Amino acid sequence: MRHPHRRRIVALATGALLTAGLALSASPASAATTTTRTQTPLVVNARWGGHCTYDRLVIDLQGYVPPVTVTPVSELVYDGSGQPVPLAGKYFLEIRLHPAAGHNDAGQNVYQGPRLQKIYLSKLKGMAMTGDYEGYVTFGAAFDTQPTWKTSVLHSPERLVLDFPHPNTC
Repeated sequence: MRHPHRRRIVALATGALLTAGLALSASPASAATTTTRTQTPLVVNARWGGHCTYDRLVIDLQGYVPPVTVTPVSELVYDGSGQPVPLAGKYFLEIRLHPAAGHNDAGQNVYQGPRLQKIYLSKLKGMAMTGDYEGYVTFGAAFDTQPTWKTSVLHSPERLVLDFPHPNTC
């Protein structure tokens, strides 16, 4: 017979760990995490950089990165007014985050990035913040050639990343 007491000790320890895990998952700390997640994330900056084989657009957030849609459009327009965005290019992408805001609950802007910027990278030729309205924050990106893109999310700090591949320039 092999150590009958060892099996009993392992079973008791496993039960204690499972009970502790259940107690932790029902704790107020778990509720606080859920509450934080439901607060609208704040868009605080947008920046870009060129690399040998891709250009990158980064949108910095406080909170979490919300769902995003990236849509090719024939032209960029400002949300609300519908006025055209004065960015040169032949191809455009609309980047829409929801839920998100570029302002706090008091109505003060928290977005500190560029509103309209011409960019001289291999693929990315311009970007603009085109909207911060009713839970949507929208950006536009301009290109001379048809873009392909890959989105990803990076953490600590929270940021949405869009990479636009191009032939090696290094």
